[in-house]
Amino acid sequence: MITEQRPRLSPQFVFRWEASQDAYILLYPEGLIKLNPAAGEILKRCDGTRTADAIVADLDGAFPGQPEAIARDTEAFLVAAYNKGWLRST
Repeated sequence: MITEQRPRLSPQFVFRWEASQDAYILLYPEGLIKLNPAAGEILKRCDGTRTADAIVADLDGAFPGQPEAIARDTEAFLVAAYNKGWLRST
């Protein structure tokens, strides 16, 4: 179940803030991916120590008011990021 996984960035990707893009980006050998603000907030919490549930709780604390939407959108993003190879589980 995804809520119990501890996502972390796959080693071929570098996650960072890029001032010239005014966004978080994922760098990889073939190029870069400019992330939207929500994706950046989720990925910066994917450190391999937090479960998906803990990431959702942290996001809810940082952006209170819509816990169901945060949980739904975070899970959808994590599934997509795993499918694209951006994330691995610890």
